[in-house]
Amino acid sequence: MGSAAVRPPVVKARALYCPNCGGTVQLRGYAHTLTAVCINCLTVLDTSTPAVRILQQAQQKLDRPPTIPLGTRGKFRETLYEAIGFQIRQTQDDDAAIYEWNEYVLFNPYKGFRYLVEYQGHWNFVSTLRFVPLQTTHGGKPAVVAGGRTYVHFQTAMAKTVFVMGEFPWRVQVGEAVRAMDLIAPPYMLSAENTPNELVWSSGEYMTGAQIWQAFQIKDHGPPPAIGIYEDQPNPHRSRVGSAWTLCFWMLMLLISLAAILSSAARNETVFHQKYSFQARSGAEAAFVTPVFELKGHPSDVQIQIQTDLDNNWTYFGLALINSDTSDAFDFGREVSYYHGRDSDGSWVEGRKNDSVVIPSVPPGHYYLRVEPEMDTRSASTIFSSSAVNYELIVRRDVPTYVWYWLAAFLLLIPPIAIWYRAFSFERSRWLESDYGTQTSVSGASRSGDDD
Repeated sequence: MGSAAVRPPVVKARALYCPNCGGTVQLRGYAHTLTAVCINCLTVLDTSTPAVRILQQAQQKLDRPPTIPLGTRGKFRETLYEAIGFQIRQTQDDDAAIYEWNEYVLFNPYKGFRYLVEYQGHWNFVSTLRFVPLQTTHGGKPAVVAGGRTYVHFQTAMAKTVFVMGEFPWRVQVGEAVRAMDLIAPPYMLSAENTPNELVWSSGEYMTGAQIWQAFQIKDHGPPPAIGIYEDQPNPHRSRVGSAWTLCFWMLMLLISLAAILSSAARNETVFHQKYSFQARSGAEAAFVTPVFELKGHPSDVQIQIQTDLDNNWTYFGLALINSDTSDAFDFGREVSYYHGRDSDGSWVEGRKNDSVVIPSVPPGHYYLRVEPEMDTRSASTIFSSSAVNYELIVRRDVPTYVWYWLAAFLLLIPPIAIWYRAFSFERSRWLESDYGTQTSVSGASRSGDDD
C-alpha cells in the first residue's frame, strides 16, 4: 500500500479590526505583514504585535485606484503571487518637476515577497538580493557586478512615499524618504535604497504591460501604454545590429567577387591611340577628326582618355564619337586644367593634367572622333603659362567600370547603418534621462522589503 503524498500545510489569512474606524483588515501576508492600511479609512496600522496600533492617521482618499486591484493573483516564473500592497512614490528634480511611479507588493506564502514597479507603462518584476554586489567601474561610471553581469550607474534620487494601501513587510509611512540608486544592464537593473539604518539591494527585470496583463489574466481593460524609453528597457534594435552587419559583409563579398569576375571577363581593348598638339591662335580653326577605328563585339562601354602636359593653364575639349556608317553621334565635352604655385600657406595644387569619360553601351561599328580644343589666347602673354598643349587621345573598348559596384556597395551599407543608428539613438535617448544626460527623470528604484 503506497503512502499518500505529503501536502504543504494550508495557510490562512487572518483578520483584525482597525482601531480608527472599526473596519475589518484582512492580512494576506500573515505574520510577515508588519504594516497594513485600512481600506475603509486609509489609516496606517502597525500589525507586528497583537495589540494593533495606529502608525499614521488616515490619508487623503486616492482619486485613482491601483491599475491592478489588490487581491488579484498573477503567475510569475511558474509561481502564483497575490497583489497585497500598493504605494505611490515620487521624486523631484532640480527644476522642481515631480515624477511619480507605482509599486505593488506581491506575496506567495511559500516564496515570500516580490514587487512590481510601474512608471509610465514600463514595468519591472523585482526581488530582494541577499548579498551585496561587488563595486567596480565601467566606462568611467560607477558600476557593480552581480550574477555575472555588470550594472552601470544610471541615476540617484530621493524617493518619497506619498500614498500607501494594503499590506507591507516593512513599517511603511507616508512621507518617508530613501536615497535610491539605480544601476542598469538592460533588461535588468539593480536598485539600492539607503536609509540611516539600512542599505537594501534589489534586482529587477523589465517586463511589458502585455506580459503583466497576461500574468494576472486581466481582460476587462488593457495595460497603460508605455511612454518614452525606460532605464532598463531592452533596446529592440541592438540584437539586429550584428546580424545586419554580418549580412552586409557577405553581400559585399559577393559583390566584390562579381566585380572581379566581370572585370576579368572585360576585353579592355585599346582601339585608338594618337598624340596631338594644339596652339591657341586667335581666329584659327582648331576642329579636326581622327582616323576611323573599329569597335568590335557586343554593345559595351567606351572609355576616352585625355592625357596632357598642361602647366598652369586649361584646355576645353569638345568631343563627339561618331559612327561613320550611321552618322549616330555621342557628343560631350571635357575641361582639363592644372595649376600650382606657392603662397604664404605653402605649396598648392589645383586640378589635374588628365581626364577621361566613359560612354555606356556603344554598339559595335566603325567610329571616329571629332575633336575641337580651346584655350585662352590671352595666356600667351603671361610668363607663367603657355598657349600650347600636347595631348594624347586614347580610346578603349569594353573597359571595366566600378561606379555601379560602388553605388551597390553604398546601398548595401544603408540598412546596417540605419539599424545601428536606431540602436544608437535609443541608447542616447535612454541616457539623456540619467544623471549623465541633460534631462532629469524619475528614479525607478523599487522598494525592497524582506523576503521569506
